[in-house]
Amino acid sequence: METRDPAPLPRVLLVEDDTISQAYFRAVLEGLPTTVDAVASQACAMARADTTRHDLWLIDLTLPDGSGIDLLLKLQARWPQSPPALAHTADADPDVRLPALQAGFRDVLVKPLATAELSGAVRQALAEAGGLPDWDHAAAAAALNYDPTNVQALRRLFLEELPGARDEVLNSAQRGDAGTLRARLHRLQAGCGLVGAKRLGAAAELLRRTPESRTALERFDHAARDLLS
Repeated sequence: METRDPAPLPRVLLVEDDTISQAYFRAVLEGLPTTVDAVASQACAMARADTTRHDLWLIDLTLPDGSGIDLLLKLQARWPQSPPALAHTADADPDVRLPALQAGFRDVLVKPLATAELSGAVRQALAEAGGLPDWDHAAAAAALNYDPTNVQALRRLFLEELPGARDEVLNSAQRGDAGTLRARLHRLQAGCGLVGAKRLGAAAELLRRTPESRTALERFDHAARDLLS
């Protein structure tokens, strides 16, 4: 089976006015990989968002020309079909978190952030929004010693076995067999990592952590069917 051309990378609007923090965020985000539009103010964010559709908004709660909550509300008005939004702040006060969540942020990340924490939050948000590409060619090449023959051969085998793996996952979920479901998803995630099945791997991880979620199950099913189409 021929693989499809790689999908465009997810595009992230990063709003951060501290130069060092912005450089760190950009490095982590581009390593996922994503395309990053980095700005330092509300005004610049609105100008960029006016012409560009993003897959994720990552917004500092304190900006030189207003609050991150105000910016989120403006962005939501500009884009009624809004992508997920994550807030970040250096303020660890729990009272800061609730207003941000009520405004529509899916989570509030407290700086300084470890690379794993930041990348995990972004991956989860993009996976839930369907913003990850099907194939991560760079990751597959690195895992298989940059040998394109090995990549193609292993992907063919992966795609041959995927229908059976998908059926096992769906059947386990329908039976409510959480143990079998998690074990099958764990094995599938290992294969996804080797062949660079990025979106399916993220969907499998989400379902493994929330096996009771109907949305997570549907997202997994869609990702599997897209690879097989």
